[in-house]
Amino acid sequence: MRAPLVMGIDIGTSSSKGVLVRAEDGEVVRTAVREHRTDTPRPGWAEHDAEAVWWGDFRALAAELLEGPELLAGVCVSGIGPCLLPTRRDGEPLRPAILYGVDTRAGEQIAAQTARYGAAQVLERCGSPLTSQAVGPKLAWLAEREPQTYARTERWFMASSWIAHRLTGAYVLDHHSASQCTPLYDLRERRWIEEWREEIAPGLEWPELVWPSEAVGEVTGAASAATGIPAGTPVMAGTVDAWAEATGVGATGTGDLMLMYGTTMFLSNVVAEPVPDARLWSTAGAFEGTYCLAGGMATSGAVTGWLRELTGADFGTLTEEAAALPPGAEGLLMLPYFAGERTPLFDPDARGVIAGLTLRHGRAHLYRAVLEGTAFGVRHNLAAMAEAGGDLRRLVAVGGGARELWTRIVSDVTGRAQDVPRHTIGAAYGDAFLAAVGTGLAGRADIAVWNPVESTVTPEPAGTARYDGLYAHYLALYPATREVSHALAARQHADADG
Repeated sequence: MRAPLVMGIDIGTSSSKGVLVRAEDGEVVRTAVREHRTDTPRPGWAEHDAEAVWWGDFRALAAELLEGPELLAGVCVSGIGPCLLPTRRDGEPLRPAILYGVDTRAGEQIAAQTARYGAAQVLERCGSPLTSQAVGPKLAWLAEREPQTYARTERWFMASSWIAHRLTGAYVLDHHSASQCTPLYDLRERRWIEEWREEIAPGLEWPELVWPSEAVGEVTGAASAATGIPAGTPVMAGTVDAWAEATGVGATGTGDLMLMYGTTMFLSNVVAEPVPDARLWSTAGAFEGTYCLAGGMATSGAVTGWLRELTGADFGTLTEEAAALPPGAEGLLMLPYFAGERTPLFDPDARGVIAGLTLRHGRAHLYRAVLEGTAFGVRHNLAAMAEAGGDLRRLVAVGGGARELWTRIVSDVTGRAQDVPRHTIGAAYGDAFLAAVGTGLAGRADIAVWNPVESTVTPEPAGTARYDGLYAHYLALYPATREVSHALAARQHADADG
């Protein structure tokens, strides 16, 4: 008898990944990856063509994963979020999707909604402040700046909910994703705030709220013909990629914190109750009855990729050269705010800074400074979480960037150990687990069997002591350069406007 399999696919910022997993024990049967581009038509804008990127990647990955007649029990999709894809009622996109907090176009709308509803009231009801991460200001931007598009908009989606719609026809959004739609969702009451949503985005049809592992429908005949997935296969709601990834590594218990090394750096700490703080995001968790305190840096792996392209060296070479240098990159310090910064600064006009450059510094110094700069950003976020009332008992390192040198530097900078699970292949694995839970083939506790901890990265006291002084300089560098960075950002915006 063939063992039932579950499929997980994640639509990321710069690539999409898929896995086919055996439901009984979490063994990975097959993996697939597809790279894509993120469009940046103007400074501060970040967009995806949903048809080409989201649906195109999903179809290609599904075809690659399903090589033969296999017993597919369920499918779940996650994706970057929160995003805004405006569509007709049938789900046809009306413009490219506006991405999550890396897209900073809605600054005026953030200010207007904060003034209208009150920063304290928004924080109390929604759990998070109004920032570039929020969906409400993006909807207002669409209505104000592209009124013809908004007039034709009937529904709106994120990556995971749009794929679920394409597969089943269901119009749903999971509670976690909704909890990032500030100021549209009440975190404690777990419902849409009707009076605010109708004022911000009148005339739209709103998705039904479900939980990520809930089955929302079955693959239709048309979707089966397009993807190769058998008609009738159950489809789960899915969620934002970071929370799917946290689920896939078992960082779902109170006190767990997932540290995701990817194009951006993301942190998600499971807490017993909402602990709203203006420097962070308070959200619903991946499972009913759970909450999270979250932070996210606007760049991390994106900066390492930038440096790789700039120097022409591969990651292996850069890592080997950087590992030979001492902590501190021989006097270099970097602010990794190359796309502004999210938590805990919430400053879309922050800019990258490299301080201490001399003629003796080379690409290895720069690469190590990048890794250390992101590690200082992690420490900054952990400090904010602890002050806000977070519960930081266990750190779990995940993601494609969770490589030996980077995780070692982060542990030394933060003074905290990091568990590394067997599978660090990303959110797609968590999607597969959500599919197994949603179809009844696994329980929440079974993730310990699926993905046990294989190693632990522990900090070296000497390295931590050396980084303490550099961290103080890191904290001082942003306020010291903020005025200049903002002035340069204004020039960049003006140049883009022509």
